[in-house]
Amino acid sequence: MSARRLGFLRRGKPQPKPSAPVEVTLDGITMQYPAGREVFPAVSDVSLDIRAGELTALMGPSGSGKTTLLSIMGGILRPSAGRVAICGEEVGDMDEEERSRVRLAHVGFVFQNYNLFPTLTARQNIELALDLRGIKGRLGRRRADELLEQMELNDKRHSYPADLSGGQKQRIAIARALAGAPNVILADEPTAALDSQNGRVIMTIFRDLARHQGRAVVVVTHDSRISDFVDRTILIEDGRIKSDIQRSPELAERAALTANIVKAPRTIEWAVAP
Repeated sequence: MSARRLGFLRRGKPQPKPSAPVEVTLDGITMQYPAGREVFPAVSDVSLDIRAGELTALMGPSGSGKTTLLSIMGGILRPSAGRVAICGEEVGDMDEEERSRVRLAHVGFVFQNYNLFPTLTARQNIELALDLRGIKGRLGRRRADELLEQMELNDKRHSYPADLSGGQKQRIAIARALAGAPNVILADEPTAALDSQNGRVIMTIFRDLARHQGRAVVVVTHDSRISDFVDRTILIEDGRIKSDIQRSPELAERAALTANIVKAPRTIEWAVAP
């Protein structure tokens, strides 16, 4: 990808704003696992709000509870104690079918190892996610192609994951996560397997999904290189929040302009039709 400044998604002043809606609420979250005769607290009494238009990094050493917390935010794990709300829906007492409905409606997931189906093409991987949301046939193919075009991968729609680079696979994974036009994007170590340039492209996509499309984006990472892209950094140690640092939108935008030295694909802007 050519190295030039991104301009096509910069429309007005960046989000977030203090009045931005809260998309995820964690209140007094504790997660415990049995360890022989003992109980291991993976997360202990964590409370925080994740707002629309905000790119948040969850950082901390291995085993600190970052991925556990991300899975609780997305309604995958049920905490041992505490309250979880996703886009205004309390998920704590929901059964698995209801929790799955909330995830499909509101949350997109991106993983370190991409989690693409190896026997499906790039387009088919995205079509599968659309199919789960009732978008099928010709409409599903058109939507998948739109997402691939926005990620500048339309020429790879018939390619299988084995024939793609790591950066291309991660962009397809992001396109798949956007299939349901979710309010919340949760990414677990999305740059860990990528080189520096591809990592910056991926973080530029996440930054613009938050600032210019108003999504709440949370990235779990060990990668200190992403600090220029994020609006907020939460440090987790031993399952607890040790610090929560948020930059003003002006400072975050200034840092992003400095960091943004690669071209990133255009992110999708359509909403799912009823």
